[in-house]
Amino acid sequence: MTFVPADAGPVLTGLARGAISRALGLPADLPDAEWLSADGASFVTLTRNGQLRGCIGSLVASRPLRDDVIDNAQLAALNDPRFLPLSARDLPAIAIEVSVLSPSEPMEFTSHEDALAQLRPGIDGVIMSAGRRRATFLPQVWDELASPELFMAHLMRKAGLSPTYWGDDVRLSRYTVTAFHET
Repeated sequence: MTFVPADAGPVLTGLARGAISRALGLPADLPDAEWLSADGASFVTLTRNGQLRGCIGSLVASRPLRDDVIDNAQLAALNDPRFLPLSARDLPAIAIEVSVLSPSEPMEFTSHEDALAQLRPGIDGVIMSAGRRRATFLPQVWDELASPELFMAHLMRKAGLSPTYWGDDVRLSRYTVTAFHET
């Protein structure tokens, strides 16, 4: 996982909020730190009154963490296809979470049951692919979908597949995150 210090939360969430503010035409400072120049993969999750309002991220560390957080924050605010773009008026009510991802690891399994048995609720983020379909859930989704069966059924649905789909083309990878919430 990209090295981020334990006290990185205010920098990461401040960077995300500043990036969104700038994208909305508002003045904002963007906090900086040396460790933000290392490549990193992040997801930026926006909520309003505890309800999802946007979530966009990267699964592979291919650019500096600073750039990844800035781009994902702006995309979550303005380009998540599930929601209308945020306005400057919406921003004060939005809570921001930044998750920094570990590299993903392919899972090896012999059956659907074997794959489910290997999942670690509350720990694993999962990337599922089947043919051209692909979806991921961050580990935080376990809070809402606590059983491996339910988690995978919703992940299949998110990928546009039947919740009970399990073909020979199913590939799974897992990752962990370090999540930082605004205070």
